[in-house]
Amino acid sequence: MEDYAIILDYLPLGYIKEGMPSYKRKPVAQAVGKEEFTLLELIPKEDVSLEIHQKVYIGSGKRDEIARVNRRLNYDDLTATAKIELNYVIEEIIKAKEDKFVEFFNDAGPISTRLHQLELLPGIGKKHMWDIIKVRKEKAFDSFDDIKQRVPMLADPVKLISKRILLELEITGDKTGKRKYVLFTRPPTKKH
Repeated sequence: MEDYAIILDYLPLGYIKEGMPSYKRKPVAQAVGKEEFTLLELIPKEDVSLEIHQKVYIGSGKRDEIARVNRRLNYDDLTATAKIELNYVIEEIIKAKEDKFVEFFNDAGPISTRLHQLELLPGIGKKHMWDIIKVRKEKAFDSFDDIKQRVPMLADPVKLISKRILLELEITGDKTGKRKYVLFTRPPTKKH
C-alpha cells in the first residue's frame, strides 16, 4: 500500500474520449507511488489543482488533495506526458532513498544457480556481477558515489536501477524471462 505518490500528469478536463461531452469529464491525475512505484489513477478533490512532480498523500485518513485512488494503471495506460515524467520521478525517488538502493548492491544474492539479482540490472552480466561481489566483500558500499568509485566499469547506479524499474513497470513482450522477477516494484496486475 502506498502512502505518498508523485503526480506524473494532471488532466483538469479528464480524459478526452470520442463522443463524451465535456460537462461529463472529470479531473484526473496519473501518479507513481513512492514506495513500490505503483502506477495509479487519482481523482483530485473538487477545486484542487495539481502540479506535475507534486507529492500527494494517498494513504488512509484525511487527504488534502486527493478524493480517491481510482485504480492501478499499467504502463500502457499512461499518457505520453506521464511516460516522459516517469523516468525523472523514478530517478528522484531513487536518489532520495539512496540508503535503500545502496543496500541492494550490498545484499543482492543469487536467484538460482544460473542467475543473480545483480544480473537483472540492465547492462550487468557475469563479469560486472563478479566485480561488484568481489569489491563489496572487501567493504560494504556506503553510497552511489562509493559504488561508482570502487567499480569503475559500472555505469551510473541510479540509471541502472531506474532502467530496471521501468522494465518492471512495462512488463510487455518479455522474451528474456528476466522481467518475471520483481526487484523494486509491486508485481503487476494480471491481464485477463
